[in-house]
Amino acid sequence: MEVRIIIGSIISAQDQYIVRVATEADAKNLSELRVQIDGETENLDREQGESNINESEFIRIIRDDHERERNLFLVAEVDNSIVAYSRCEGTTLKRLSHKVQFGVGVLKEYWGYGIGTSLLKQSLHWADTSGIKKVTLSVLETNKKAIQLYHNHGFEVEGILKHDKLLSDGIYYNTVVMGRLMG
Repeated sequence: MEVRIIIGSIISAQDQYIVRVATEADAKNLSELRVQIDGETENLDREQGESNINESEFIRIIRDDHERERNLFLVAEVDNSIVAYSRCEGTTLKRLSHKVQFGVGVLKEYWGYGIGTSLLKQSLHWADTSGIKKVTLSVLETNKKAIQLYHNHGFEVEGILKHDKLLSDGIYYNTVVMGRLMG
């Protein structure tokens, strides 16, 4: 798999981030990063410590993603530290092989600097040039910035999963299901 790199500025001209394809060497960092991100937001499905993926499981995922033409696993680095990741996951089932599911996680400290947007743009470029016809995702209804970002990149609301997630305030929230069809 070709390694694609994009560089963007963050905070100041001296600080930059790099987006690249994940490698097996990233597995330990990704295992720790995922737990940290899960604890920083309720926008994701998991609470901190739930459904952990250890280093060896991440190695398997990354290896599988490199071998499957319908999968893409990207990471974003600042000062050689992974601060975000995204993944597009497809399937070999013929009836579903035209689409992939997109997911992203960014450390809270790096929200608002365009890292998630860069991961999304790179993933969409990959999908557009890889014969993927549809990218899907789900987002918590309260995550208005993410919903607007997805709208700005061609995603449309395809449905609402009512009372889908119970958050720490004891209230059930809806999940917005979105999709982007390729031209």
